[in-house]
Amino acid sequence: MTDNIKHKYFFSHPPEQVWEYLTRAELLELWLMPNNFQPIPGQDFQFKIKPMPQLDFDGIVYCKVLEIVPYQTLSYSWKSGPGNGKIELDSIVVWKLIPKDNGTELVLEHTGFRGFDNLGMFSAMNEGWFKNIQKIAELLKAANRETKL
Repeated sequence: MTDNIKHKYFFSHPPEQVWEYLTRAELLELWLMPNNFQPIPGQDFQFKIKPMPQLDFDGIVYCKVLEIVPYQTLSYSWKSGPGNGKIELDSIVVWKLIPKDNGTELVLEHTGFRGFDNLGMFSAMNEGWFKNIQKIAELLKAANRETKL
């Protein structure tokens, strides 16, 4: 079974604009989840949403910033489970921004899913990441329209 999620998406915006949606807590909340993210290597943070017992998920994602190369790479751990300190998913999220002549290619890799143990979470997140990346595109387009007014 595939244990990695990988998505590529092209934005007609410079890497600096895309980067903001990956590294500013208030913008992350618009397309992903409420969080207390700070772009500091070694910084612990959490994403929080409504629990999903059917996925053995208590609604809290425990993360730690692993690497930051401004406008190029962001990676963090991504751990979750059913609660009471039990972690069922211990994974890594890596974002790469690749400048192109007319915008930015964003590559997401989410690795560390353990076969059938994480099958439900893998399926939900594979689809979820794709939809959430599309939300970034919509937010960027809306922000650019507002600036042109």
